[in-house]
Amino acid sequence: MKIIIINGPNLNMLGRREPDIYGNQSFEEYFQKLTGIFPDLSLDYFQSNHEGELIDCIQRAEVEYDGIILNAAAYSHTSLAIAESLACISKPIIEVHISNIFARETFRHHSVISLHCKGVIVGLGLDGYRLAVSAIATM
Repeated sequence: MKIIIINGPNLNMLGRREPDIYGNQSFEEYFQKLTGIFPDLSLDYFQSNHEGELIDCIQRAEVEYDGIILNAAAYSHTSLAIAESLACISKPIIEVHISNIFARETFRHHSVISLHCKGVIVGLGLDGYRLAVSAIATM
């Protein structure tokens, strides 16, 4: 089974960006641990700060992967273009947010992409990605 994790803007700064909210571990460090937890799965990772690149990756994932884990970051709340790209995907998609978006600013309380996802994992830190991989692996 092939699963891709797609991270949106500013998630390349994990470990340095607001560690009180996002922790002090980079995603690359966490991804190495994650691949060790799931040695029988093929896990890939893509990150971009650019909306169009995220959409291109989502569209490629339809053909190349069995499932998508998406943390669109701020685009979760604003990007109708990403939401529309997800509407075209037949593979399972799990939306992940590292922080509890409902305990933060009001504009973060609504995600325009959730409608197109099988599930949403919120506020469990980086461990949310492990839970998402487990969920997709059993779908």
